[in-house]
Amino acid sequence: MIEVEILVIGAGPAGLMAAMHAAEAGAKVLLIERADRLGGQLIKQTHKFFGSKAEYAGERGVYIADKLIHACEEMANITIWKNTPVLGIYPDGVVTVLYQNEFSTVKPKQIIIATGASEKTMAFPNNDLPGIYGAGAVQTLMNVHGVLPAKRILMVGAGNIGVIVAYQLLQAGVDVAGVVEAAPKVGGYQVHAAKLQRHGVPIYTSHSVKAAHGNPCLEGVTICKLDQDWQPIEGSEQYIEVDGLCLAVGLSPLTELLWQAGCEMKFVGELGGYVPLRDDNLKTTQDHIFVAGDVSGVEEASAAMVEGKLAGLHVASLLGYKKDDFSDNLHSAREQLIALRSGPAGAKICSGLSKVIVKEVG
Repeated sequence: MIEVEILVIGAGPAGLMAAMHAAEAGAKVLLIERADRLGGQLIKQTHKFFGSKAEYAGERGVYIADKLIHACEEMANITIWKNTPVLGIYPDGVVTVLYQNEFSTVKPKQIIIATGASEKTMAFPNNDLPGIYGAGAVQTLMNVHGVLPAKRILMVGAGNIGVIVAYQLLQAGVDVAGVVEAAPKVGGYQVHAAKLQRHGVPIYTSHSVKAAHGNPCLEGVTICKLDQDWQPIEGSEQYIEVDGLCLAVGLSPLTELLWQAGCEMKFVGELGGYVPLRDDNLKTTQDHIFVAGDVSGVEEASAAMVEGKLAGLHVASLLGYKKDDFSDNLHSAREQLIALRSGPAGAKICSGLSKVIVKEVG
C-alpha cells in the first residue's frame, strides 16, 4: 500500500495545473496518467489560446503543455506515473492502479479527478468505414505523429473543435471539402470560421450526414438538409466525394471513477452529459474527492487549467498547506473562471453549472 497526500488522476491541462499548484503550496502529490506522455489534449493543439495572460493567451497549446509538464517534472514533491491506468476507487478510500504492469494500491488523503472527456460519435449507415475519424484522432495523427488522415476530408460539426481542426487540416495540405453543421448557425468562434470561409471552404448549416459510402474504405458521403425540427428534408441529398470524414460532434465527460466512488451525478446536456454535483471548491458529494476540467463539464482547455489551479490550491489547504497569498490566488482563480465564462459563448456553460454547483455537498 502506497500512502500519498494528494492523488491527481489525469495529466491533461486540469491535472497538470492541479498537481503544480498543490505542490507549490507544499503538498506531496502523486500524478497518474494512463497515456505514455503527459499533456492530454494540449499536445495536439497547435492553435493560439484566447483569454488573458494568466490563461496563456497568445500561446499555442503544445507550448503550454511543455511548460506545465516541465514545471511538474522539476518539482521534487510531485511523483509522476505514466502508462498507469486507474482501475478503481473503493469505499475505504483505496485506489487501485496498474503501475509498471503490476497491480498496486494507493491510499491518498485527498483525490483530484481530472480524467477529461471522450469523443461522441454519430449513427448513420457505414459509420464504421476506414477513413472515418473523431476530431481528436485526426489531431493526434497530424499534430503528434505527422500523418495526414486523408487527401480530401469532410468535417462534421462547426463548434470550436470542428472549425479549428478543419483549418489545421488546410494548413497540413488536406483538401477540406466542407463543414457540415446540424444547427442553423456556426457554434464556434467566428474568427475560426472566417479563416475557413476565406479559403473557400463551404459551411453547410442545417445539414447532417445521411450515409457514408465505400468499399473497403470511405469513398464519399451523402449529406442532406434538415428542417426546423431537425428532420431530413426529402430530395435535399448531396453526394460529396471524400476519402476522410471527421466527426467533431461533442465530448462526454469520463466519469466512470466518479460513479464507482459513489459521487452524486446529474445529467446536464450543456456540460456534455452526466457530471458530478460539486461545490464552489470543486468538492463532490464524497468529502475526499474533487474534480477539475472536462470530467466536471466540457469546456475550453483554458477553463480546465483554471479549475485545476483552484482544486489544487484548495485541496492543499485542507491538508494544512496554505501560503500567505492563498486567499488572493483562490480569488484570482474564481475571477478567471467568471471572465472565461462571460459573454454569449459562456451562457450555455453557466446555465449548466447552475444545475450542479451547490453550497453544501456531502
